[in-house]
Amino acid sequence: MGLDNIVLELALIFAGAALLGTLFLYLRQPIILAYIVWGGLIGPVGFKVMDSPEHIEHLSHVGIILLLFLLGLNLHPEKLLQLFRKTSVVTLGTSLVFALVSTGVCLLLRFSMKDSLVVGASMMFSSTIVSLKLTPTTTLHQRHTGEMMISVLLFQDILAILLILLLGGGKGSGGGVLALLLVGLKLAALGGLSFVAVKFVIIPLFRRFEKIKEYFFLASLGWCLLMAEVAYLIGLSYEMGAFIAGVSMAAFPIALIISESLKPIREFFLILFFFSIGARFDLFVTKKLLLPGLVLAAVLMVMKPLLFGAAFRWIKEERKIAGELGIRLAQASEFSLLVAYSAENLGRISLDASYLIQTVVILTFIISTYWVVNKFPTPISTKKDLLRD
Repeated sequence: MGLDNIVLELALIFAGAALLGTLFLYLRQPIILAYIVWGGLIGPVGFKVMDSPEHIEHLSHVGIILLLFLLGLNLHPEKLLQLFRKTSVVTLGTSLVFALVSTGVCLLLRFSMKDSLVVGASMMFSSTIVSLKLTPTTTLHQRHTGEMMISVLLFQDILAILLILLLGGGKGSGGGVLALLLVGLKLAALGGLSFVAVKFVIIPLFRRFEKIKEYFFLASLGWCLLMAEVAYLIGLSYEMGAFIAGVSMAAFPIALIISESLKPIREFFLILFFFSIGARFDLFVTKKLLLPGLVLAAVLMVMKPLLFGAAFRWIKEERKIAGELGIRLAQASEFSLLVAYSAENLGRISLDASYLIQTVVILTFIISTYWVVNKFPTPISTKKDLLRD
């Protein structure tokens, strides 16, 4: 594809998203939804201005990678381990219930046992992107509520990686306990390598060239993408590699400077991510699955806040914090989409089951965004008293 076509497509995406986003803001609607709607309008299912946005989808994945890197930069390793110890039981217990209930709903909707099991497993997770996009970076990320949410999301991400490996979507092989052990060993090895490299190579270089601020940006971005690629090559995910790269730098003061410098480029790619979700959604293909999707989405949007809230209260969280965490984690996940794509490509589920997962993800993204934006502080709220950065 020529440069002129790429520039034209990016111009269409960002200029159109800005115009539609302006309309959404005037109507007091969440701007994230404008990106999704714009993708549907000019994508292959809409007016077909962009017939094949697959390359945009691949490019948008960089936004997820950067998001996980920035997330790691805000979590000191010791603090992360403490959070994991506290939330591991909550995450495992709630994930199991979400999977079992979702599987039962699919069976009642007359999907096959195999389809129901995969759909149920994909519904275990909450969206890292939506949850963190709607979280004020200058408040909740430094407070207990944000840290608890982040630890649950990260634990879910590890479970999602393991599920994709079990489905055969990763480079590793083996199932059950063996797959889990392999993932654990790879994470430990990658983490150790990352901490050594940061302490003895990257930080000394930063100190040597501390007056050249763009060097921080260049080197940190290169480190993030390099670790993401290394993780992928050893059978993990790009996201886990980027997160480990961030955590390995979190113990050093430079992490705060890097985090601020990378936020604009993260937003660029996240806009492409939400656009690509809208562009992929084919309402004509999924119309027969719209009712089952609405049923499953409704079950999740009721069940997740209640169960998460009860689970957090069980580990002695305040009722208000537990309730907020439950609502912020109520949606399905972008990892659900990865599970759907992997399972469909490998013939593990039917096309209808894959589209059901995609439908539920988009519906819960929309419902959750409206719910959170109108109830809690967010960086994109249309209400001044709830607008926080």
